[in-house]
Amino acid sequence: VPGELYIGGEGVARGYLGRPELTAERFVPDPFDSGRLYRTGDKVRWFADGRLEFLGRIDHQAKIRGFRIELGEIEAVLAAHGAVREVVVLAREDQPGDKRLVAYMVGREWPLDVEALRAHVGAKLPEYMMPSAFVVLEVMPVTPNGKLDRKALPAPDLGALSQRAYVPPRTEAEELLAGIWSQVLGVERVGIHDNFFELGGHSLLVMKLVARVRQVLAVELTVRAVFEAPTLGALAEVTGRTTGVVAPALVPVARGGELEASFGQQRFWVLAQMAEHDAYDMSYAVRIMGDLDEAALARAVDALVARHEVLRTTLAERDGAVVQRIAPAHAGVLAVVDVGSYEAAQAYCREAAKRPYDLTTGPLFAPELVRISGEDHVLLVRMHHSVGDEWSTGVLGQELIALYAGQALAPLPVQYADVAAWQRRWLAGDVLAQQLAYWRGQLTGAAPLELPADRPRPAVLGTQGQTVKRTLPAALGRALEAVGHAHGTTPFMTYLAAFYVLLHRYSHQADLSVGTAVANRGRTELDGLIGSFVNTVVLRADLAGNPRVAEVLAQVRHVALGAYAHQDVPFERVVEELRVPRDLARSPLFQVMFVHHRGGERWAIPDLAVEDVALGSDVAKFELTLTITEGPDGIACAIEFNTKLFDAATIERMIGHYATLLAGIVADPARRIGELPLLTAAERQQMLVEWNATSRDYPQDACVH
Repeated sequence: VPGELYIGGEGVARGYLGRPELTAERFVPDPFDSGRLYRTGDKVRWFADGRLEFLGRIDHQAKIRGFRIELGEIEAVLAAHGAVREVVVLAREDQPGDKRLVAYMVGREWPLDVEALRAHVGAKLPEYMMPSAFVVLEVMPVTPNGKLDRKALPAPDLGALSQRAYVPPRTEAEELLAGIWSQVLGVERVGIHDNFFELGGHSLLVMKLVARVRQVLAVELTVRAVFEAPTLGALAEVTGRTTGVVAPALVPVARGGELEASFGQQRFWVLAQMAEHDAYDMSYAVRIMGDLDEAALARAVDALVARHEVLRTTLAERDGAVVQRIAPAHAGVLAVVDVGSYEAAQAYCREAAKRPYDLTTGPLFAPELVRISGEDHVLLVRMHHSVGDEWSTGVLGQELIALYAGQALAPLPVQYADVAAWQRRWLAGDVLAQQLAYWRGQLTGAAPLELPADRPRPAVLGTQGQTVKRTLPAALGRALEAVGHAHGTTPFMTYLAAFYVLLHRYSHQADLSVGTAVANRGRTELDGLIGSFVNTVVLRADLAGNPRVAEVLAQVRHVALGAYAHQDVPFERVVEELRVPRDLARSPLFQVMFVHHRGGERWAIPDLAVEDVALGSDVAKFELTLTITEGPDGIACAIEFNTKLFDAATIERMIGHYATLLAGIVADPARRIGELPLLTAAERQQMLVEWNATSRDYPQDACVH
C-alpha cells in the first residue's frame, strides 16, 4: 500500500530555524517513542524484504475542478516524448479561484513543437489532465544546492500561449466574443485563430463563457458547441447562425458575356445616374523612397489585375437590369508620370483623385506611379467604390507587396462575379422577406435628424464637404475599451453610444437614426477578395427618459447585433421597402454616418521607406460623418461635414464636446446622459467669465451653478 515516508530517531533535526509554523507541520510527535518524526513528503511502498520504492511526492498531487491529479503522471507522459529532456508540472493559482495545470519543459531541440506535445498528452491522458499552458525554458531554475527551484518557475503568459500568428477580430461579433474571452480567461489579447482551451480554458470556464455569451449576445450557446468550435473565429460563426436557413454553396458560375451585377454595384449605378458618383472615389496614395524596381512594380500590378476580375470590370444597363462586363487581362496597367518635386506630386495626385469615373467605359481601377526621382516615387491608387471597399484596400496592398517581392499567391476559390450571382440566389424568397420584415419593424416611422445648422437647408444639399480632425489621448481609448469590456460592448458600440448622446444633446431628439457601414463578409471565401461587399445599415436608438450610460450601451449593443444578423439586405432595397421618397435636400433614412476602425500600417515594403500621402477631400457624402480610428498614438477623430450646412468652427466645437462626453462616460458609466459634461474646460471658463461680467447682483453659488 502506498504511503508517506516518515523518518525518526536521534539523527532527526530539531526543526526549521525561525519558522515555527513549518516546523509544526513537518516535525510531528512520534507515536512509537518520545521523540519526533519528520514528514518527508515522499510517497513510497515498503516491500517485505525491507526495500522502499519511491513513487513520487505527496505534494505533487493536485485537486483541480474536482479531479485529484498525480502531477508525476503527466510529467512521465511528457518525458516519454523524444523531444523533451526535462519536465515538471505544477498546479498554479495565479488568479484567486482559478487553478491551472502548467507544464514546464526543456527540449532536446529548439524550438519545441508545443502542438505536437499537446496532441501527445491528449492521446494518453484524459482532458482534465491536459495542462492549460506549456512553457518552454532553456534551463530549469535550481537552488544553490542544485535542486529544482519550483518557486522560480515563471507564471505563464496566458496572452501568448497560442503558437499561431495573431490575427485580430474582423467583425463586430468576433470583437464582442474576444472581449468575453478576455474577461473569462484573464488574457489581454485574443485573435480569431486562438483556441479557448489553449489559452487556459476548461470545463468550468466554458460554463462562464456560455453564461456571458447569453448575457451579452443574447445567444443560447451550448457547451458542446464550444468544444466543437474552440477557436474564436469558429465560435463566432456558430453564434452568428440565428436562422435555420442554409445558404446555397458559393461556387464559380459560367463565364461568357455579361453577368448580373451585385447589389452593391447596382446601388452605385443608381447613384451615378443621380450625379453622385464623384462622392464614391476610393483613391489613396503612398510615397515610396528608396531603390524602387519600377518594372517589378508594373508586373505586380498586371498580375494583381489578372488575379482579380473585378479590377477590370465595368457596368452597364440591359433591359432594366445592371450588368457587369469583365475585360480580358492585359499588360501595362500601371501608368507612369514624371514630376519635378514632392509638392508637384502631391498636387498631381489631388487633382487626379478628382477625375470623374465613367462606370460604363472605365477603367474603375487606375493606378499611377508618379516619379519624382530615381529613388522617390508616389504610387496613386484610384479605385471606384463599385469595385472595392475599405477591406479591399488592405487586400490590395498586401497582395501587391507580395507580388512585387516575387511571391506566389494561392489561387482564389471564387471571383467577385461569382459572389454577385450567389448573393442573388441567396437573398430571395423567404430569406429576403425575413430580412425586410426586420428592417420594416426597426425603421418604420423613424424621424429625420434636425441638427442646429449654421445656414438654412438648401433645396439641393449636394456633396460639398470639408473635414475637421483631432487626436484624442491613447489613454482615453484604453479606458473606453475597459468600459466596453465591463458592459459587453465593442469599441465600435462604445464610441457610437457616445455619438448618440452627442446628437441627442445637440438636437434634443430622442429618436435617433445613424448610418454605418458593415463589411458584409460573413464567409471565409470572401476574406481575400477585392470587391464592393460593404453595405450600409441604419441603427436606430431611443434615448427618451434620460437613461443611464450603461442603459444606452446595452441598447446600442442590442440594436447593432440585430443589424449584423440582417446585414445582407441591400440598403437601397430597404429604402424601396419603406417607400421613402427621394429628397435632394437630405439622404433617406439617416443623415449622419458613424465609422470606426482600428488603424494599421497599410504598406511595408522591405528595403523601402513608405508613408501615406494626404490627398484631402472636399466631398461629404452625408451631413456629418464621424470617423474614429484607434491607433497606438491615440484616437484619430475626424468629422466630415457638408459645408452648405455647417462652418468648420462649429464642427471643431462639436469634436471638443464629443471628447468631453467620452471622458465623462469613462468617469461614471452609471451616470444619466443628461448629467454628462458637454462643454470643454475652456468653454466653461469663458461662460463663468461672461456670467460674472453680466450678473454681479447674483450670489456666487448661482454663478457656479
